[in-house]
Amino acid sequence: MNSNFEDYKRFEKQIILKKVGVSGQKKIYNAKVLIIGMGGLGCPLLTYLAASGVGTIGIADHDKIEISNLNRQTLFSKSDLGKLKVSQAKIKAKKINNNITIKNYKKITTQNIKSIIKNYDIICDGTDNYESRYLINDQCKIEKKILISAAISKFDGHLYKFNFKKKSSCYRCFMPEKPPIVNNCEAEGIFSPVAGVMGSLQANEVLKSIIGFKETLKNQMIIFDSIKADFRKIKLSLNPNCKNKCSK
Repeated sequence: MNSNFEDYKRFEKQIILKKVGVSGQKKIYNAKVLIIGMGGLGCPLLTYLAASGVGTIGIADHDKIEISNLNRQTLFSKSDLGKLKVSQAKIKAKKINNNITIKNYKKITTQNIKSIIKNYDIICDGTDNYESRYLINDQCKIEKKILISAAISKFDGHLYKFNFKKKSSCYRCFMPEKPPIVNNCEAEGIFSPVAGVMGSLQANEVLKSIIGFKETLKNQMIIFDSIKADFRKIKLSLNPNCKNKCSK
């Protein structure tokens, strides 16, 4: 963060918070965050991270924008149809904050994930399939990264954080095998505000982790029921049979 009056005024409402301050804002600017999945979760997540001043943000997605995305993927409009999500998301995010660096990746694969995530402090998973979630989880554990993930379906959302810098459970601890039934937006539909709520909560958890708040999720999952307007937490315990040997 440049120490000038314009920067101070831009982030003034964050800086005056006692738990943030100038030192916290500098941590935000120096942070490197990777967002995998630029859909309903990735759009609000990128919006708030860019607006908050995260200095380096990577965004990964191989999809192009379709008209069915527009009810919840708020960075995009009809003029973006047929274009790559990462390309358009970068353009929109730079309009929010032109002083940050945004790096695009078309797809995260078993071949490139190690070389990509090694450059980031925090990894955010907003993908919509189990294969990607397992891949991201396993590599984050190997590389000892902080993983903050969210998932949405129908009227519900889930949010969890694993800090692999310390002993921690992982995604495989509570989801050892891929369920036989596909449950994602394409198959089951999604109530659009749920994407905004969970993507915003994901950004909230990212910023808390960057600044170093003690009050962050730790081996816990937040479950949001939008119909009842209800949040609850469940503990994600270490599974002695986990493939990643988390309990050892």
